[in-house]
Amino acid sequence: MNAHNIELFFKTLQEANPLPTTELAYTNVFELLAAVLLSAQATDVAVNKATRKLFPVANTPAAILALGQDGLESYIKTIGLYRIKASNLLKTCQIVIEQHGGQVPRSREALEALPGVGRKTANVVLNVAYGEPTMAVDTHIFRLGNRTGLAPGKNPLQVELKLLKRIPAKYLVDAHHWLILHGRYVCLARKPMCWQCGVSEFCSFKSKSPQP
Repeated sequence: MNAHNIELFFKTLQEANPLPTTELAYTNVFELLAAVLLSAQATDVAVNKATRKLFPVANTPAAILALGQDGLESYIKTIGLYRIKASNLLKTCQIVIEQHGGQVPRSREALEALPGVGRKTANVVLNVAYGEPTMAVDTHIFRLGNRTGLAPGKNPLQVELKLLKRIPAKYLVDAHHWLILHGRYVCLARKPMCWQCGVSEFCSFKSKSPQP
């Protein structure tokens, strides 16, 4: 995908959805951090279903710690890997309180030092909560980066760095959301719906799947 098509690709996505946002439900930065930590290998729908019950009861590091392992697990047991996620979230809450005064840190280094928080999770928090132009490469963005020709790479970090380099600066803050939503609802893993894709003319992928 050349620079001209990249510009048109994101301009089209922007026109279709001027104010994209995460589909995870949250009302403060800590809730966002907790939701993203819980979302690893789980859908946003599943996480929202659990946090809809959890957050009214506990939506601060201290309140989560007060639940304890068993108490927290009782709220998130419908999410995959819930036991290890509960353990990581409790450890993260302890660090946030002891080292950051109860506030979610704004630096990548500090975020990635939290149990259960990897580069992708840190990028989501930095982008969604703090408005930084980061690129959280999940399975959807990794697929789009390679399939469209926008940012081919053998691993998520390669795709992330290419996206940051190739996407025009004016689109970077929102690009993460546009790509995830496009991958989630249009550029599907098994059967991309190219016939109803608004950016297919700028994409390097040519679908062999017939229109249903």
